[in-house]
Amino acid sequence: MARRIPRVLSIAGSDPSGGAGIQADLKSIAAMGGYGMAAITALTAQNTQGVTGVHTPPASFLKGQLEAVSSDIVVDAVKIGMLADGEVIATVGEWLAQSRPGVVVLDPVMVATSGDRLLADDAAEALRGLLAHADLVTPNLPELGVLLDEPTAATWEDALAQGVRLAERTGASVLVKGGHLAGAECPDALVLRDDDGGALRIVEIPGERVETRNTHGTGCSLSSAMATMQARTGDWEASLRVVKEWLRGALAASDQLEVGTGHGPVHHFHHAEGTVPLAEGEFTAGLWEATAKVRAEIDALAFIAQLDAGLLPESHFAYYLAQDAQYLNGFSRALARASALAPTEEEQAFWANSAQVCLIVEAELHRTWLSAHPLPPGEGFALGPVTKAYLDHLLAASSMGSYAVLAAAVLPCYWIYAAVGEELHRRHVARSAANADAGAHPYGAWIETYADEAFAESTRRAISYTDRAGRSASAAERTAMAEAFRQSTVYERDFFDAPSKYA
Repeated sequence: MARRIPRVLSIAGSDPSGGAGIQADLKSIAAMGGYGMAAITALTAQNTQGVTGVHTPPASFLKGQLEAVSSDIVVDAVKIGMLADGEVIATVGEWLAQSRPGVVVLDPVMVATSGDRLLADDAAEALRGLLAHADLVTPNLPELGVLLDEPTAATWEDALAQGVRLAERTGASVLVKGGHLAGAECPDALVLRDDDGGALRIVEIPGERVETRNTHGTGCSLSSAMATMQARTGDWEASLRVVKEWLRGALAASDQLEVGTGHGPVHHFHHAEGTVPLAEGEFTAGLWEATAKVRAEIDALAFIAQLDAGLLPESHFAYYLAQDAQYLNGFSRALARASALAPTEEEQAFWANSAQVCLIVEAELHRTWLSAHPLPPGEGFALGPVTKAYLDHLLAASSMGSYAVLAAAVLPCYWIYAAVGEELHRRHVARSAANADAGAHPYGAWIETYADEAFAESTRRAISYTDRAGRSASAAERTAMAEAFRQSTVYERDFFDAPSKYA
């Protein structure tokens, strides 16, 4: 089950220079938004130039570390790195069998980036047996060859074929990494088994090589980041897309660190201060989840229940439409402002078109209904207090100059109406099927407007653009977006409830 802040345990060796092993894992876990924990399997003497010594504490002490953590803390994901000998591997295998976490990523540390062999020869076979406990295995190309007892792949096609063979033998998914190949391209691929345990499929994600000598700990960083993101998203492909882009930036920014004279570490925290990388859809999903209570209050309103049943007093619906007609005038101006601030032509065109739709298509419903059901003179057409407050909120968001905040402020008017319209339409269709003699629903046109596929598609695009803005926003801007979205959701609730108070 996906967690916003997953608790991730790294079982690996220690690197006193801070670039690899436990130290890199904890940085990666934090960078991906997780809470990091560590059980140390080995102590190394190493720096950016290489490994000069390895000390393996007793396996019984490793067992004590693992049991101490898991007896007190729920472990959402595990990253397994350096396991120095067969006894250590057996200890980890026994613990996994007893405490099976939701996500297990195994980085079969055998050969360091520097070329140093980090695993005793007699432990290689034991490590192969441990792969069956893993959900994902992340070997570099030399390690992939060792696991299969084959030569190191010389081409990307050979590497993919080896990844498939390893997945077939172990039952685990395999991440095939192109970092050891020559050339400007640096692809990665997931060899995944379908959910039903059937055929394997390959998901390739292309990439360009970053020219840097600072590659110390890249395998450790990638695998622990994958464990964390998978616990957050539950989707290996989505996780890899985020992690690959983050690691590319970490490599590109590595020169800023100025650590060591050999293969330096990557810059784990190169991204905006206070933010964590997000998978596609993750930011807006968080906004939606955070407003669950307010949305439940909307669903429970008498206005919605009476609208659904066709029993809403005409005076209440007329008041609602009259207020909505005035709201749409202000809302269209907010959409036009979003178009002016949007960073791409695609988004500019969407918001501009949406502003026109507000004034033309949706307003037609108001004019049609109100012409047939006129209000007494002066009633309902004065700007109501909720309508004014909502429009003032959108005006404030428009004046901030932040496209991201404004997108978050206007999004509930899409998303909530789409959700309400879809649910009311579903109930209406079910009732009609159960009672073919039922007459026309008095508010059927309103329901159809917001259950229409064209409106649903506009809602999906508004969500996507807001999500894109949130994923690239700073921490402060994300906070402002969340507050703008929450406040608009509250106003949507109050807007639906206003007829019962003011009509």
